Amino acid sequence: MTPYIHVVKYYECDRMGITHHSNYVRFMEEARIDWMDQLGYGFERMEAEGVVSPVMEIELAYKHPTTFKDKIAISVEIGEMSALKIAFNYTMRVGETVVCTAKSKHCFLENGRPVALEKRFPDFYKLITTN
Repeated sequence: MTPYIHVVKYYECDRMGITHHSNYVRFMEEARIDWMDQLGYGFERMEAEGVVSPVMEIELAYKHPTTFKDKIAISVEIGEMSALKIAFNYTMRVGETVVCTAKSKHCFLENGRPVALEKRFPDFYKLITTN
């Protein structure tokens, strides 16, 4: 998969000129949406089919600061998976420098009830387990 590229905006930086830490969660979401689009099974399709995927947990480890106009390449990989949950691992780099590593854990809900990914979305499940 091709890493997602986020160019740091001026408004994403604090008074010290450093990308504010809270923005990395948004960068993760942008990268995850792009990753799903690259698979050919975007959020729009899943939501049109009545399923949402809320975030249950977030972990971030900041390694190196980023600043205005830095190009952050964000790689997304599947981490842990179970019948009802999925975790994504993120590696964010500027050039060869790792600036942040992160993880997000999600479940899948339909009408507010948990759904098994493999049963409800067998095509999507097959895509993510083979990529």
